[in-house]
Amino acid sequence: MSSIRVQLNGKDILEKEFKTAMRGYNQEEVDEFLDTVIQDYDVFKQEIERLQQENERLKRGASDQTRSRSSQPAQQPNYDVLKRVSNLEKAVFGKKFAESENIDEETLK
Repeated sequence: MSSIRVQLNGKDILEKEFKTAMRGYNQEEVDEFLDTVIQDYDVFKQEIERLQQENERLKRGASDQTRSRSSQPAQQPNYDVLKRVSNLEKAVFGKKFAESENIDEETLK
């Protein structure tokens, strides 16, 4: 978790009392502003909780996928793809490639 510590909550802001001075701020204006701050705090708190839940859900999903992958057997080679690659090699390298294969087969006999 983050090392930043939240110092205020909505209730602290709502119940905060300021001393009045002769030429102080308009109390109603300050109260309206603090009401907006309280609403923002509540929205931020809900968003943080939602993101924490989503984070936990994603972590569980990732660990489940890791476990399911490790329990699956190794996949068999795809022979169709291997055959296509072989044909592509022949087309790209042409006769020389085919001739070298024939020479190798003959020398093995």
